Order: sequence, then structure tokens, then C-alpha cells
Amino acid sequence: MPNLPHAEKAHRQSLKKKVKNLKKKVTFRSAIKEIKKLLDEGQTKEAEQYLSRAYKALDKAAKTGVIKKNTAARRKSRLVKRIRKEA
Repeated sequence: MPNLPHAEKAHRQSLKKKVKNLKKKVTFRSAIKEIKKLLDEGQTKEAEQYLSRAYKALDKAAKTGVIKKNTAARRKSRLVKRIRKEA
């Protein structure tokens, strides 16, 4: 544990940021999993509807620095590619 007051505050802040970052990461990962599950079941129309949720979650994560911008772009591209392949 930190000994100095400013170190304690920095530790508290980092814990709060960790919770927010994990929430964003879980959000985009669950959106991607849902799309993949729908595609495995053969429901491409429903997967396309979930695509906007995944885009939003990935863009938010990239904007705040949870993942890099190019990583978000790559994941979005691969999702669309897979949906087009299944359709």
C-alpha cells in the first residue's frame, strides 16, 4: 500500500479507472460474442442488428484508450467480413 497521501490518491484513482476500463472491455467482448453466437446459429439478420452495438462499444473503448484505434478497426472489419461470408 502507498505511504504518502498523493500516492494513496493515485491508487484510488487507478482503481476507479480499472473498473471503468473493465466495464468497457466486457461490453465490447460480449457484443462480439453475441454476434459470433448468432452467426454459428445461422441468424445473419439478427447478427447484422447487433453489429451497431458492437461498433459503438468498440469505438468507445478505442476513444478512451482501453484498446487502440487500429485494433478496434480490425475487429470491426473482421466482424463485417464474417457476416458477409455467412450471408
